[in-house]
Amino acid sequence: MKHTISVLVEDEAGVLTRIAGLFARRGFNIESLAVGPTEQVGVSRIVMVVPGDDDTIEQLTKQLHKLINVIKVTDITKIPCVERELMLVKVSTNSNNRGELLQVAQVFRARVVDIAEDSLTLEVVGDPGKMVAIISMVSKFGIKEISRTGKIALTRESGVNTEYLKSLETKV
Repeated sequence: MKHTISVLVEDEAGVLTRIAGLFARRGFNIESLAVGPTEQVGVSRIVMVVPGDDDTIEQLTKQLHKLINVIKVTDITKIPCVERELMLVKVSTNSNNRGELLQVAQVFRARVVDIAEDSLTLEVVGDPGKMVAIISMVSKFGIKEISRTGKIALTRESGVNTEYLKSLETKV
């Protein structure tokens, strides 16, 4: 199972290196990593997606707590969250299929950020599932390049679980 871990750290040189070193020493792969400043000066948030079972991730969070400059570690996998990713995808196109590609982009609310005679670059923002879906749809045109930010996430103060709401929609 993939876990999403949110780590608040003091914004100092070497913090990310120590965290990455902890993962490397234990043979863990970080599938997604996003780092940025928070609302509090001098504090950064690191959001990581890490594969592993519950017990392994619990041990990992305990080890993260022990690191210098780590303020708070939270496994937010099972907590209602707002999750987003940014992706740029450069897709092959020509005059014959450009209209179809633009229709796909419109369905996914993707923005065209560059256009050339033989390609179109799209900017897509959304949850990780949306990224997988649009990649699947545009792959038939031929993907030239992809760049993704990795998942960022904040817990929902409302406590509303969007996965639960989605399951209700499919039953209706």
